[in-house]
Amino acid sequence: MPDVLSAPLVVEFPFTRSLGPVQSAFLTGLRERTVLGVRADDGTVLVPPVEYDPVTANELGDLVEVAPTGTVTTWAWNPSPRRDQPLDTPFAWVLVRLDGAGTALLHVLDAPGPDAVRTGMRVRIRWAANRTGAITDIACFEPYESEPGPAEPAPHTGEFADPVTGITAPARLDYVHTPSRAQSAYIKALEERRTVGERCPSCRKVYVPPRGACPTCGVATAEQVEVGPRGTVTTFCIVNIKAKNLDIEVPYVYAHIALDGADLALHGRIAGIPYDQVRMGLRVEPVWSEGARHVDHYRPTGEPDADYDTYKELV
Repeated sequence: MPDVLSAPLVVEFPFTRSLGPVQSAFLTGLRERTVLGVRADDGTVLVPPVEYDPVTANELGDLVEVAPTGTVTTWAWNPSPRRDQPLDTPFAWVLVRLDGAGTALLHVLDAPGPDAVRTGMRVRIRWAANRTGAITDIACFEPYESEPGPAEPAPHTGEFADPVTGITAPARLDYVHTPSRAQSAYIKALEERRTVGERCPSCRKVYVPPRGACPTCGVATAEQVEVGPRGTVTTFCIVNIKAKNLDIEVPYVYAHIALDGADLALHGRIAGIPYDQVRMGLRVEPVWSEGARHVDHYRPTGEPDADYDTYKELV
């Protein structure tokens, strides 16, 4: 049996969004060590607040201030904190219903061990030393022996100086990818600077990269077919925004390329030609990365452009 390939992969991007009046007031309040909730149509105080009633869908705006103390409603112990989690020592994930709130807020509890945590325990907010208007302005919760505070929260205008109007939240997914049989064969062929696809036994189309099954007929594929290395640009776009950690100067061209002998176009960057001279039908060939397992980019071959009828089914 061939070796099974696997590799760690990371998908990461910053998610930027603007804030409505309720979310803006909530995050600005955290910066000022004030916790705000919003009153729903049935009178329940929602913390964290939402812009619209979860039952009636009506817009909400009746803001109230709740206490920085509360009660743990449920919890789970985390013995091994991961990168970028709120604490770098073992902690408890907790749902805390703050005094005056009708719903619970998810955060972390700094406790010496799971034996020190229980449902119903009293806690209070430990504020971060440097606050910017984010949920991380609550550094964590900590145990706090006290009686429950007043059930009726105080009204609040939601007005602060220099309100927070937008946030950027990083999103990241770390995982290990194990390619399929067909994908593994494709990757191993790239090590030899070859490109292989698989032919459908029914419609006879050759798909690159191979998928292990024909997307049209739904039958399994196994017959390997070497394609290319030359191909034809079917469609393309001009990229004008520089991607983080990508050492390519903009503008550059990213294209769909139908390799000779393939019935599916793959993606590739076009170089070796001014970006404004790239066109549909341009004949190209691969330029391999030195010491790498993949094509760095495609460049013009100097051949006459392909006739549209030869690639129109792949546009």
